[in-house]
Amino acid sequence: MGDARAVRIRVPATSANLGPAFDCAGLALSCWDDLDIAVTDGGLEVSVEGAGAGQLPTDESHLVVQAFRAACAELGWTPAGLRLSARNAIPQGRGMGSSAAAVTAGVLAAWSLCPDVPGVDDAAVLRLCSEIEGHPDNVAPCLLGGATLSWTTAAGARAERLTVDPRVAPVLFIPRETLSTHVARGLLPAVVPHADAAHAAGRSALLVHALTREPALLFEGTEDRLHQAQRATAMPESAALLARLRADGHAAVISGAGPCVLTLAVLGHDEHAGDPASGAEVRAVRSSTPEGWECVPLRVDHTGAVVTPLGPDHDAVSF
Repeated sequence: MGDARAVRIRVPATSANLGPAFDCAGLALSCWDDLDIAVTDGGLEVSVEGAGAGQLPTDESHLVVQAFRAACAELGWTPAGLRLSARNAIPQGRGMGSSAAAVTAGVLAAWSLCPDVPGVDDAAVLRLCSEIEGHPDNVAPCLLGGATLSWTTAAGARAERLTVDPRVAPVLFIPRETLSTHVARGLLPAVVPHADAAHAAGRSALLVHALTREPALLFEGTEDRLHQAQRATAMPESAALLARLRADGHAAVISGAGPCVLTLAVLGHDEHAGDPASGAEVRAVRSSTPEGWECVPLRVDHTGAVVTPLGPDHDAVSF
């Protein structure tokens, strides 16, 4: 794809942490931003539809453009011009990985369009995206799909993809309010008690087993002591909804830095082949939707970011 002049990139929303696995676990969700990115003969054109329209910048400060430029610098390539057309469905500033999606799209576009590389190197893309984003917990599932475990070494970020059990049905609660990740992180203590650290390690291990093989254990596998209660003052409505859902036995967590709340409902054996929204637990969870919030049953995105070459008329072409 290195000789393409335009690509269409679809990147999924993501939910990081999933309770105890702070900064290392993430889940790709069936909500996407779609972006057409083209190399032109000069200048910069940016248009945004959907989430963030009228609020996101349309100049060099747009995060997709910044990530694209950073990747071009790493590849030693300077395209004459760039045209970006974004159709966003991922809500901004709500803990659904909108910035990770933008970064992933920009870096993938550079790798896909650069004439000097034979194709996309997922490992290199993950490392650069994580450097730009600051950590890999959202960019890993955005890039790879499914659930991911990510960590950082001296050589950069790495990640492994997990296949999520088909009975897991994500249900997302979206408030009107937003919350800055920077503000949320600022509320975390510098140190935690050893007992809480040990609890997080054990629950994180259980979370992996629950996500991939035994969803009945998701309630215990999502129990957190490291960050959710510590940030409750910044999102009291989210904290109240989280407490109510968990009191009713649902595996609810704060999505990323919040304020969205994610519940990992479990479908019965006769439910997961049909519409997940019709599952008994999904219906029960939806009944807890606070006034003014949106409740969206979703699926796990098992694919991750998708790059499609576009023809001269910006129509998708086959590989």
